[in-house]
Amino acid sequence: MEQNKLLKRISELESINDQLISELRFLDSLLRKIGFEEGLKTLKFAAQEILEQDRMGKGEL
Repeated sequence: MEQNKLLKRISELESINDQLISELRFLDSLLRKIGFEEGLKTLKFAAQEILEQDRMGKGEL
C-alpha cells in the first residue's frame, strides 16, 4: 500500500517537473526574442548587475 502512494507521488512530481521545464523553456525563448541573447542566463546576469549597482550606490559593499 505504501509503495502505491509513493509511486503516485513520484508521478505527480514528474508531472510538475515537466510543467516547470516547459515554462522555463518558454520564458527563455521569449527573453531571447526580446533581446536577452542567452535568455534566462542573460536576464539573471543583468539582474545581478542592477542589484550590485544599487548596493554600491547606497554605500554598501
